[in-house]
Amino acid sequence: AVRMDRHEENAREIARHLAGHPKVRKIYYPGLPDHPQHDLAKRQMKGFGAMISFDLGSFEAAKAMLARVRVCSLGESLGGVETLISHPATMTHGSIPEEEREKLGITMGLVRISVGIEDVEDLLADLSQALEAVG
Repeated sequence: AVRMDRHEENAREIARHLAGHPKVRKIYYPGLPDHPQHDLAKRQMKGFGAMISFDLGSFEAAKAMLARVRVCSLGESLGGVETLISHPATMTHGSIPEEEREKLGITMGLVRISVGIEDVEDLLADLSQALEAVG
């Protein structure tokens, strides 16, 4: 229970940070009040989880950002205690035709984070410095 509380607490902080970042075009996290299923998630869940997806607008932007992360590890898993970051269009959903991925919202600019329990300030600093690479 303590680990899950930390996952969710970190994810809330990171989602708020990313939602306000000028290089993030769209964010998907049910813990944000403007998420379409926010009210449903509040009724059905104790917390909002630790999975965040966000769109940077292009494959080039996502690739640049992913190349710069240092605390977040690139990986396809939902993770454990460590933060994992992935590019669904070329990793978990790479075998799905691009047209189908687009219909599902899995764009070439989409990045997914499974937030871990590391110090949230370290995670925020890592994501911030990585987003500096996005043109």
